[in-house]
Amino acid sequence: MPLPQPEVSRTPLHTRSIRVQSYARDDGLFDLEAELIDSKAYEHESGTRGMQPAGAPIHHMHLRITIDSRFNILQAQSLYDAAPYGEGCTAIEPQYGDLVGLNLMRGFRQNVKARFGRTSGCTHMTELSSVLPTAAVQTMANLPGTSVRDTGSSTRPFQLDGCHALRVDGPVVQRYYPRWYLVPEGGSPNPDAAVAAADAGTADSLVSPSSDS
Repeated sequence: MPLPQPEVSRTPLHTRSIRVQSYARDDGLFDLEAELIDSKAYEHESGTRGMQPAGAPIHHMHLRITIDSRFNILQAQSLYDAAPYGEGCTAIEPQYGDLVGLNLMRGFRQNVKARFGRTSGCTHMTELSSVLPTAAVQTMANLPGTSVRDTGSSTRPFQLDGCHALRVDGPVVQRYYPRWYLVPEGGSPNPDAAVAAADAGTADSLVSPSSDS
């Protein structure tokens, strides 16, 4: 459902598009390829490139990472198709190989800020990287052998308490993850709560993408 039409007439100015495509590799790993495009709806001057027509990309960049099933980044590569300052921007491409070694579920965005903050990185490439954790979760979510239902595992699903819908005292967790459901204060005890709490230690170190800023 689209947003309702605004009551005041408007003129388009800027469009940012972000797209992520994921792939299962034949070696058992996974590729995520993210793309960002910025464009203006009017003729404009762009850095070292002079006047650019409406719709011409200001930024057009790609970021590919290869991960394993535990969300560890094993390979990383960045590439620019368009940047306002030419080689001044594109010279940073090799630095994003330093994403290797990070884990998408463990403080990823904080670690990216530490490695690529300010002059150590590209603002837009770093921003593009921020979509990777949730894209990776969606990549893994419905693979054969996985399920959104509670499978009885003793390891708490990392996504719980990561967003409003998946709060552990909410109806979604009560229905789909009853082992980990904790009733709100003043409610009736959940028979699985004690067992779940005892097993939750291994999951406490995992950070949901939704809470990883």
